[in-house]
Amino acid sequence: MEAATYKKNRDAKRKTKRPLVLASVMLAMFMGAIEATIVSTAMPAIVSDLGGFSLYSWVFSAYLLMNSISVLIYGKLSDIFGRKPVITFGIILFLIGSVLCGFSPDMKMLIVFRLIQGLGAGAVMPIATTIVGDIYSPEERAKIQGYLSSVWGISAIMGPAIGGFLVQYVDWRYVFWINVPLGILSIIGLAFFLKENISSKKPSIDYGGAGMLTLLLSSLMIILVEGGVHWPWASGKVIALSTLAVVALLAFIWQELRAVNPVMPFDIWKNRSILIANIVSLTTGVMLIGLSSFLPAFVQGVMEKSATVAGFTLTAMSIGWPIASTISGRLLIKIGYRATSLIGGVSLIVGGVLFVLMTPAAGPIWAAFGSFFVGIGMGLTSTAFIVSIQSTVSWEKRGIATASNMFMRNLGNTVGAALLGGILNKNILDYLTAHNSDKTDQLNVDSTNQLLNASERSKLGTGVKELLQNSLTHALHIVYWAVLIFAVLSLIFILFLPKDRRREAN
Repeated sequence: MEAATYKKNRDAKRKTKRPLVLASVMLAMFMGAIEATIVSTAMPAIVSDLGGFSLYSWVFSAYLLMNSISVLIYGKLSDIFGRKPVITFGIILFLIGSVLCGFSPDMKMLIVFRLIQGLGAGAVMPIATTIVGDIYSPEERAKIQGYLSSVWGISAIMGPAIGGFLVQYVDWRYVFWINVPLGILSIIGLAFFLKENISSKKPSIDYGGAGMLTLLLSSLMIILVEGGVHWPWASGKVIALSTLAVVALLAFIWQELRAVNPVMPFDIWKNRSILIANIVSLTTGVMLIGLSSFLPAFVQGVMEKSATVAGFTLTAMSIGWPIASTISGRLLIKIGYRATSLIGGVSLIVGGVLFVLMTPAAGPIWAAFGSFFVGIGMGLTSTAFIVSIQSTVSWEKRGIATASNMFMRNLGNTVGAALLGGILNKNILDYLTAHNSDKTDQLNVDSTNQLLNASERSKLGTGVKELLQNSLTHALHIVYWAVLIFAVLSLIFILFLPKDRRREAN
């Protein structure tokens, strides 16, 4: 059976037009990558137009929640039905969500449409990466992964620039609609040039596990966003959701241990390299969302710079990412996975320290340097992890193994958006309450909206504007301390990686 499967996969590789498939995959990944940078850049304008700063983090959390939930399901489905139909379905759903996001009349509907967009996005990144693992040999993967990572760099350069341009000269809604032509081209390329030979087998989908995972992540996210802000930590709502989360976690573990095809097969976690890689992907995911979500608000609201300048500070992160990924492909061969990852871990800490030390007077250049070092760290670690994981498992588990790593990063993004968003809102509220006066009786978290629009900001009195900027600076400083803590945790976990990993699977 194993030999027959290998022969079919080898024959499919020969029929596949690899350069064209790689181009289609990179286009799909570019669509997902540019979504992150372009939306982050546009968020201050979106909030200024639609209102609801207290819902700021929900725009990211909703997208990331569905992304995190669906990524494992898509990974398993791709091992059953093949990569092409699964990624095609995901891209179509992503495009539908993107179009709807552009028509959002208010913040609540934007969050609903982001749920749809995130549900489709769950298939794009992991399956695209898995396709590359399928059609290229273990020796080629390190180099090709560098190419894939360059997509993040290109999108990072173009995303904030395009986002800033659209916000300033057109309309923020086009930051969502720009995905449509990219997705259509990717679907066409995969349809014509990717060939697969999938063994017919009765599908066994773990609906129970998917349901429990949905309950677990949804409950956790709501607690982290609302706890301590709109709901007291000891309130009945928080206690009820916490209880639901614990029950869902226990039920999920029980379901996965008995399922024929579990959505999260625990046996792959027995491999030490996969275990550590996934844990570090979780911690770095928290860092990534903490910076990409809230840095533009600081640059625009406190430093009073334009959306384009705010986008530049994020661009620096993803410029460092592909540079490091390209270097990582060579380092993996020379010094191994562990040493490469350790260098990346140190770079993450350097970036975290720069953000903790950042002040409003430091300017966007300081923020860009911090972003650049974080990008270097992400590029070195993520490339090492993906190549290691795909070289450890066979074709039948490559989809879910790759998806498990993406899931952990997405989970980090989800938890990070909710946790850090909750920290931000709570500290803004606490600061405004502590510095309350006759002039600021009506100020609350949503008052921060006025800082993100130049015309609205100019209407604020000097005292009110200073108070709001100080509250945002104080709250974001706490957020950056949390980011640094997760950077330190990442390095600690990397130390537990095996000294080298050179065993490879076909």
